[in-house]
Amino acid sequence: MQERQRVRQPYPNYRVIVLDDNINTFQHVVDCLVRHLPGMQPDRAWELAHRIDGEGSAVVWRGPQEQAELYHQLLGGEGLTMAPLERD
Repeated sequence: MQERQRVRQPYPNYRVIVLDDNINTFQHVVDCLVRHLPGMQPDRAWELAHRIDGEGSAVVWRGPQEQAELYHQLLGGEGLTMAPLERD
């Protein structure tokens, strides 16, 4: 009798992506990122705001789905333009 092996796969991570828009100021984007994302420092938030502006989008956080959904909802609720959550 063969014993079935259980392969443990890690839970997938999800990416929270902010899109560029003509509505939000750099300062508002930075303030939202610092307020809602754990460990986000202002310098890093400014880098991300410039990437969003220059490249059209930036991954601002990645991690477990439940937390990604929360951060996506919080940032969207602040008026940021969000891409749909993406599985990493």
